[in-house]
Amino acid sequence: MKRVAVIGAGLAGLTLARQLRGLAEVAVFEKSSGSGGRMATRRAEPYQFDHGAQFFSVRSKHFERFLEPCIDAGDVARWDADFVEIDAGRIVSGRSWRDGPAHYVAVPGMSALAKRMTEGLDIALETRVTAIFRDGLRWRLLDQNRVSLGEFDWVISAIPAQQACALLPESFAAIAAVAGRKMLGCYSLMLGFTRPLDVGWQAAFVGGADISWISNDSSKPGRPDRYTLLVHSTNRWADENIEAEAEAVSAYLRAELARVMNYDLPPADHVALHRWRYANIEKQAGEHFFIDRDQHLAAIGDWCIQGRVEAAYLSAFEMAQELKSLI
Repeated sequence: MKRVAVIGAGLAGLTLARQLRGLAEVAVFEKSSGSGGRMATRRAEPYQFDHGAQFFSVRSKHFERFLEPCIDAGDVARWDADFVEIDAGRIVSGRSWRDGPAHYVAVPGMSALAKRMTEGLDIALETRVTAIFRDGLRWRLLDQNRVSLGEFDWVISAIPAQQACALLPESFAAIAAVAGRKMLGCYSLMLGFTRPLDVGWQAAFVGGADISWISNDSSKPGRPDRYTLLVHSTNRWADENIEAEAEAVSAYLRAELARVMNYDLPPADHVALHRWRYANIEKQAGEHFFIDRDQHLAAIGDWCIQGRVEAAYLSAFEMAQELKSLI
C-alpha cells in the first residue's frame, strides 16, 4: 500500500485524508496543537468565539452530500441570523437569513466539524514539517527538530500558499503558480460582555471602515449564552499592520468598532486578539489543485479557488479523485 503524507490538518487536509482511507496509508502532520485551521474556536470561560471562519454556505452537490450526515447528527446547523449591512457608520440594509439560502455553522463551535473528521485518522499534532527531500524513490520529511517523520510515496501540501511555496522543492512543476497565489491577512478581535448589547442584529458586513465583519457569536446554535462580539478587520488593514503591536491593534479595532456601530460600548469583560497572517484570497481562475504527477507532489487548499470553507473541501475532494487513479 502506498504511503501518503498530508501536511496540514485544516479542512482540506482532513478531507483528503478521509477520501484516501483504505486506499493508502495516510499520515497527517499539523504544526498547531489542534486540527481545523481557520475553522477554529477559542474558549475563554464563560465565553466562546469562532475566531476564524464565521459560517459556510453550500453551492455544490459534492459539499452538500458531505454535509448531510453532519446535519443529521447535529454537528452542523443553520444560523438564521438577523443580518445587516453597515456603511459609513449607518445601517443601509437588513434581512433575516432564515428567509434565504442556508448559512451553516458547526455545533457547538466551528472546530467541532474538524473534530468529527479526525476520527480514525493518523494525525501528528504540534509537528512542523520543515524539509522535504528525495531519499531513493520516496520523499523523506523532517520535523522542526530535524527528526525524520518517515518516507512517503506522495506528499500533499494542505497549508497556505506562501507556506507551501517555501516548503515544496523548487523542482515542483507548479511552484510558480503556487507562488502567484497571495493570501491576505486578518485580525480577529474577541469581546465578551457581562450583559447583552441591544443592537437589534446578530451579524453585519461593514463597508467604509477598517472593520469588515461583526457578529454576535453567542447567537449561533449551541453556543454558551454569554454575550460575545467577534470582529474581523479588513484584509487590507491587516496586511498594512500585520507586524503591529497587539495592544495597539486591539485598541484601534475597539475604537473603530464603536464608531462603526454608533453605539456606546461598555467595557468588555474579556478582550482577546488573534492575527491570521494567511486568512483569505479572492476568487481564482484555473485549477482547483496543483499536482506534479512525475514527482508525486501536490498542493491543495481554499486558496486554489476562493477564500471559502466549501472551496477547501472541493480542492481536496477533486485532488482525491485524481490521486485515486494514481496510487
